[in-house]
This record gives sequence, C-alpha cells and structure tokens, in this order.
Amino acid sequence: MEISAKELENNTVVIELCGDIDIYSSSDLKDAMISQIDFGAKRIIIDMEDVHYIDSSGIGVFISVLGTFKKVNGKIGLVKITEPVKKVLELTKLTSFLPIYNTEAEAIEKL
Repeated sequence: MEISAKELENNTVVIELCGDIDIYSSSDLKDAMISQIDFGAKRIIIDMEDVHYIDSSGIGVFISVLGTFKKVNGKIGLVKITEPVKKVLELTKLTSFLPIYNTEAEAIEKL
C-alpha cells in the first residue's frame, strides 16, 4: 500500500491511501497515523478512494488509533470510501465511530 500525507490549515492532515489495508500494510498505516498525531494533527482525513479491501488488521488499526486520538481531542474522518470497504466498516460498526464523508471539503467543514 502507498501512503502519502498532506498538511492543510488548522492542524488538519489528509492521508491518501492506495492499495489494500491488510496484515502486510496495516502497521505502516498505523505508523503514519500515529506520526501525524505526534506532529500535532488534530484532524486526520483518510482518503480511501483507491482502497478496495480491508481485513481485520486494518479494522484493528482504526480502533487503536481512535483511542489514541481521543486522548488528544482529535478527530478522524474517512472520505471517498469504496463500496467493498464501506460494507466491512458497516458490518463491524466502525461507522459509528468514524464518520464518512463524500469529499475532502465536506470532511474539513464537518470535522
């Protein structure tokens, strides 16, 4: 999986993902998100337009990082979710904790 980050205003970071979130890539995703928290990000927007698969290790990363981020009063939102990933997030009830937005602009406005 490829991971890139871009900083926006107001301690907001967009992390763009390309590839599957699975046992082989989930630790890289966790490291990328934790490093943004360490650098002072208060809002992280995860662009998942090019992610078509997520397994339990990916779900675990989001749960773990959510807990860490709540300690610093941060917020995480997902944008451009593909249908297969959305189904997994809904089945695991993760959508109750991770808001999903259609666009980056919507996420910036509502987070």
